[in-house]
Amino acid sequence: MNEEPKSILKKSWKGVHLFLIWLVLVIATIVIFSIGILIIGNPFTESSEAIGVVLIDGVVGASILLGLWLFIRWLWCWRNFKRFLFGCACFAALIALFYAEEDWRGWHAWNKFKYTWEAKGERFDRASVIPPTVPDDQNFALTPIIASSYSSMLDKNGHELKPRNTNVVDRLQMTISHNYGYDSPTNGIGNWQKSTMSDLKVWQQYYRAESAKTNEFPVASEPQSPAADVLLALSKYDSTIEELRQASTLPYSRFPIEYDKDNPAAILLPHLAALKRCSQVLQLCAIAELQNSQSDEALADVQLMFRLTDSVRSEPILISQFVRNAIVNLALQPVWEGLAEHKWSDAQLVELEKELTGPDFLADYELARRGEMVLFQGGIFDYLRRHPEQLASMSDEGNSSPSVLVRILCRLIPSGWFYQNQLRCARMMLEQSLPAVDIKQRIVSPTAIRHADVVVEVDTKHRNLFNIMEKLFLPGLGKAVERFANGQNAVDMARVACALERYRLAHGEFPESLDVLAPQLITKLPHDIIGGQPSQGSGPASQPLHYRRTADGQFVLYSVGWNETDDDGEVGLKENGAVDRDTGDWVWQYPAK
Repeated sequence: MNEEPKSILKKSWKGVHLFLIWLVLVIATIVIFSIGILIIGNPFTESSEAIGVVLIDGVVGASILLGLWLFIRWLWCWRNFKRFLFGCACFAALIALFYAEEDWRGWHAWNKFKYTWEAKGERFDRASVIPPTVPDDQNFALTPIIASSYSSMLDKNGHELKPRNTNVVDRLQMTISHNYGYDSPTNGIGNWQKSTMSDLKVWQQYYRAESAKTNEFPVASEPQSPAADVLLALSKYDSTIEELRQASTLPYSRFPIEYDKDNPAAILLPHLAALKRCSQVLQLCAIAELQNSQSDEALADVQLMFRLTDSVRSEPILISQFVRNAIVNLALQPVWEGLAEHKWSDAQLVELEKELTGPDFLADYELARRGEMVLFQGGIFDYLRRHPEQLASMSDEGNSSPSVLVRILCRLIPSGWFYQNQLRCARMMLEQSLPAVDIKQRIVSPTAIRHADVVVEVDTKHRNLFNIMEKLFLPGLGKAVERFANGQNAVDMARVACALERYRLAHGEFPESLDVLAPQLITKLPHDIIGGQPSQGSGPASQPLHYRRTADGQFVLYSVGWNETDDDGEVGLKENGAVDRDTGDWVWQYPAK
C-alpha cells in the first residue's frame, strides 16, 4: 500500500537539503539584486563595492527567507502552534507589566517630588505663571496699531489663523534701514558699554545714498546737519509713533498668547520682533533729537521705549524677557549720550530716574525660569506623553522629517520615562538655577551659576533614558542668568549716573563719593548685585558699586562683573572688539575730554 506523499510543510528536511535550499536562495537573491542594479543603474562608485554589497545582501536575504520558512514549518504543527500562542501571551503580559511598572514608577517619582516642593510653596500648574486677563478697552496690546503686528496670524485670543489673514496691514513695520536693519551702517550707533558715541554722519550718508536707489526715506534736496537729516528720514514714522504714544497711555498690556496650546513649543510671539524694531527707530530718533537740541522730544521717545518694555513684562517666557532686556539696553544709549554731553535738565533727570527704577530683571528672571519650568517644560512633557513620536523631531540629533522607524520607536517609550525626565529638569531648576539669584537681597552669584552648569554637565555627560531631555531643555543656564544680571546692573548704574549728573548740575562737579547722593538725589543707592554674599546675621549682604572721580573731572562707575574680580574699571573685549561680559568689569563712564 503506497503512502500518501507528505505535504511540503510536513516533509522532513535534513542538513544537506537545507544547505542546498539556502544556496539556491542565495543565488536567486543575488540575481534579483543584480537585475535591480542593472535596471536603476549602478549607485556605487566602484564595481567592487557593488559586488560586495550584492553578495552580502544575497546571503542575508537568503538566511532571512530560510529562517522564516523553517519557522512556518515548525508553526504548522498544532502542538507547536499552541506553544507559540502561549509564549506570545506570556510575552504580552511581560510587556504590559513592564509598561505598567515603568509608568507607575515615573509617575510616583514625579508626584513625590512635586508634592515635596508644593509643601514649600512651589506651584507647578500653568495658572500660577499665566498673567491675569485685563479689560480689552484698557489693553495696550489690543489697540489697533499694536494688533496690526500680529493679527494676520493670530486672533485676539492668540489662536493661530489658518490660512493667514492677508488683509491685515502691519503698521509696526518700522525699520531704520531698507533691509530691516541688516544693511544698517555698522558704526552708526554707539555703544555705551564701550563709551562710544553714535555717529549720525554715517546715517546721514546712508539715507542720502539710499534715496538715489529708492524713495523709502525722505531726504532734503541739500544736506542739512546730520541730526536734522536723520530726523527727516525717520519722519515717515511720525504719525505711527504718535499713535503708539497715545496707545501707551493705557494702564494694562497683555498680548494674546495661547498659553494653553497643546504644544507650548508652537506658541507664536510675532509681537516681540515688532516691539524691538520700533525701539530701534525710537533710539535713533532720540539720539538725533539730543544732537539737535530737542531734549524734551528725546525724553518722550526714551519714555516710550520703556513703555514698550513694560508691555511684555508679565509674559512668563524667556525670549520675551530677553527682548525686554534688549530694548532697555537700546534705551540706555540715548540716556548715556545725553548724560555724557550734559543734555538733560534736572527735571528730565528726575523723570529718567523714575523710568530706570521700573525694570526689575532679577524678578523677571525668576518669572521667566518658572514659566520655562511650568509652562514650557511641563507643557511639552504633557504633550510628549500623549504624542511620544514627536520626540524624534525635538531631539538635537533628529531632523525635521524623522524616519517611520524612529517615530515607531518613539511611540514605544513608556510615559513614565517622560516623568523621570521632567523630574530631572525641574530639580535642576529648583535646586541649582533659581537659588543662584537672591531676589530679596538682590545678589547674583556667578560662582553658584557656574556650579549649576557643571552639575548639569555632569548629570548629562552619560546619556540615559532619564536625562535625554535634560540636555535639550537646560543648555547654558549661566548665559541666561548673566544677561539678566547685566541688564539689572545697567539700569542700576544708569540711575546712579542720573543722580551724579544732578549733583554736578547743583555743584559744578561730580562728588568724591556716592554717599552724598542718598537720599536727596536718589532714594537708596543700589549695590553691586555681583560679588555679594548671603547675609549672615547683621553682616553686609552686598558690596557697593565701585566709583571714583577721574583727573579730567569725569568719573568711572562699575560693577566687578561676571568674573567677580575688580579689574579697576576695565571693560572686557573680544577679539572682534565686541564687549565680553565674561571678562573685565561692567562699566559706566564717558569719553575722555
